[in-house]
Amino acid sequence: MIIPIVNEQDEIIGYKDRKNRNIDDIVRATCLWVSDKNDNILLAQRAFSKEHDPGLWGPSAGGTVEEGETYELNILKEAEEEIGLIGFDFIKGPKIRVPWGFVCIFNIVVNNDFDFIKQNNEVEQIKWFSKEELYFLLKEKPEIFIKNFKLMYESKY
Repeated sequence: MIIPIVNEQDEIIGYKDRKNRNIDDIVRATCLWVSDKNDNILLAQRAFSKEHDPGLWGPSAGGTVEEGETYELNILKEAEEEIGLIGFDFIKGPKIRVPWGFVCIFNIVVNNDFDFIKQNNEVEQIKWFSKEELYFLLKEKPEIFIKNFKLMYESKY
C-alpha cells in the first residue's frame, strides 16, 4: 500500500510503501465514531490477526489514507469495508495531531438496530457501549484500547 507522507502542515511531501516508512514519517489516517440517538457509541475490536494493536478496541472504523485518497474518500471506504456502513453522510469533525500523524475524525448517528456487517480480517467484533461504560473502561482498563484512543475520543466533537 502506497501512502502519502506529510509535513507538520499536513501537506504531502512524498509517498512511500506503508511497510517501508520511517518511524519519523508523518502519515494521514481517519476514524469514524458511530453513535445512536441515546449517545451509545459503537466500537470495533481489531482482529487478532492485525499487525498493529491486535485485539484492541478502537473507533467504529478507520484507516490509513492511501495514495490518491482524501480523508473523506478514505473514511467512506473504511466504513464500508470494516462495518458495512454505506450510503450515509458523515459529519467531518476536527483533524488532530497524534505522535505518528494526523487523524481526521468523522461522526455519524444511526439507529442502534442498524445491521452492521463486520469484515472478519479487519474486525473481531463490534459492540455498543454507553458513555458511562466507556468512561469506566478508559479509567480502569485503558490497555484494552488502541494507542491514542482517549485523545481521539475526547476530540470527536
